[in-house]
Amino acid sequence: MARSNKPIVWGLFAGGGTVTAFLSPVLVLVLGLAVPFGLYSAEDLSYDRVMAVIGNPLGALVLFGFITLALWHAAHRTRTTVHDLGIHNDAMTAKVCYGLAALGTLAAAVALVQVAF
Repeated sequence: MARSNKPIVWGLFAGGGTVTAFLSPVLVLVLGLAVPFGLYSAEDLSYDRVMAVIGNPLGALVLFGFITLALWHAAHRTRTTVHDLGIHNDAMTAKVCYGLAALGTLAAAVALVQVAF
């Protein structure tokens, strides 16, 4: 019986959907709405403070997890959408979508390692 990579893909898809669904509204609230409504001052979200959070290895790891899972969720969602639109070359679609997610994951890792370490 042939082994499948579906559990890995579905795990990344489900994890990405869950993390994105829970963290994206929080990020919009904190970064987009909290300052105008006076919950935070603009100094609390200054460049230096944000870089201090990202510069911490734990902060960089959390941000890496969020970016990576969101990319893999988007890749799988794009793959199924392309199939639903009538493009049935699934092997090529999978290579492009997951290849872009892998490149994005690598780029996030490189950028965060440069900042955090």
